[in-house]
Amino acid sequence: MKGNLIIVSSPSGGGKGTLIKEVLKVLPNIGYSISFTTREIRGREENGRDYFFVGKAQFEELIKKGEFLEFAEVHGNFYGTSMSFVKAEIDSGRDVVLEIDVQGADSVRKTFPEAVSIFILPPSFEVLRKRLTARATEKKADLNLRLINSFREVERFEEFEYIVINNEVTKAIIDLKTIILAERLKRIRQSGSIKAILDSFNASSVEKYIAGD
Repeated sequence: MKGNLIIVSSPSGGGKGTLIKEVLKVLPNIGYSISFTTREIRGREENGRDYFFVGKAQFEELIKKGEFLEFAEVHGNFYGTSMSFVKAEIDSGRDVVLEIDVQGADSVRKTFPEAVSIFILPPSFEVLRKRLTARATEKKADLNLRLINSFREVERFEEFEYIVINNEVTKAIIDLKTIILAERLKRIRQSGSIKAILDSFNASSVEKYIAGD
């Protein structure tokens, strides 16, 4: 059985990165797709851990090679998801989490309509503004652009199957983990195990029991 593709989106500052990291610590059999980006490294970020940081020319070359499941320009920088990594993880039976914006989520759903989509919603615009300001990792113009774009991104919440309101971090982590676990428990996801159980409920088993064997 293949793994699930889990799309997690939110406006910048919505907290999706923090929630995903905590869920990855406690859930087994799940991987994280590290995106490629042309933006500069922020704060304590590391190449190959948080993102694969590349130049624009290298990013364009990866596009030509068909490396990306999806790619988009966001806030003036390019982001892309590796097709080969995602397919390898899913085919091996592992779930894969994609941390992408709403534009990228739309592109992924066109290729993987069965993907599980989750939107992380901040409790209010004011909370989002304070979170972005507290990061202090961007210039004023870049911060303003993210705040302006947040309105457009939040308006698209209805495109997602699940909504996690990130008001209290501990609860939001539990909610995100619960969604992923519930998806694994769907009947269609357990067809192999169910078949093996049903095969044990056959006439010969009943006859043996009645006969005292």
